[in-house]
Amino acid sequence: MAQPIVKYTLNKKGQVPEWINTSDSSFAGQHGITGNKTGYIPRYESPQDTIMLGIASGDPDPDGTPDDYVGILTTKTLLQTYITETGSTLQYKTTTLTATGIQTSVTTGLSTAWDANPYAGGLSTTTSTKYTASGVGTVATISTSQVTKVVVNIDTTTGDSSTTTNTPVVIDVASTLSGVSTSVGIVTTSSTEPGSGLSVTTTTTTDTTSYTYTDVVTNSSTSKSETTTDGVTTRTDTVVTSSTTNYETTYGYAAEATRLWDIYTAINS
Repeated sequence: MAQPIVKYTLNKKGQVPEWINTSDSSFAGQHGITGNKTGYIPRYESPQDTIMLGIASGDPDPDGTPDDYVGILTTKTLLQTYITETGSTLQYKTTTLTATGIQTSVTTGLSTAWDANPYAGGLSTTTSTKYTASGVGTVATISTSQVTKVVVNIDTTTGDSSTTTNTPVVIDVASTLSGVSTSVGIVTTSSTEPGSGLSVTTTTTTDTTSYTYTDVVTNSSTSKSETTTDGVTTRTDTVVTSSTTNYETTYGYAAEATRLWDIYTAINS
């Protein structure tokens, strides 16, 4: 009995169908994508709305299949075509985290200089030239948005008041910001002040900023060492600052098809 590569969904209970081979030598839950088309009545309802690839424990029954069975991929060419279509829709990329910068700063001096409050001098710092490198491919970017400013104006017959809350965009020091745009939303509500019965008009103005930034993360680590000679203690702090960047390259559809096909071949040999 063959164990074919199939397209399937979860069952109505949201579980992996019992006829899917979930052993360590098999694969399941690969390359999931919605089975529904935007703008249409859904063909697949939750929790069965994601189509995945896996290996079945046997051939589909020609007399009928369960509702969590979607189809079969009988050749490596069909497998690669399906993965390519899915990846193109989901915009697959291969992401590689790369060390792109490192710098070391060493500060040394007597412990009395470190402990002095206020600081009175006596510490010396040496900073290395920053090492930089590039990865293979294109620097990955992240697009997002956030509320950056909220202004609330409260107007009554006896006066008005205003409060402003600013939340600036913050990105990594080594990252690059681009594509910044701001949209403004205004909401006005009317109510009656409890007790006095005075009319209250509240106007809330919200600034939402959309932006893109490069996927760079900077980390710093500090190590401390002390040496004592003839009762005199010298302390040295070493700060290592490093940056890592995600780079994107074209997804290897052929290699992924080969990986899954090799698993299928091995399990059926």
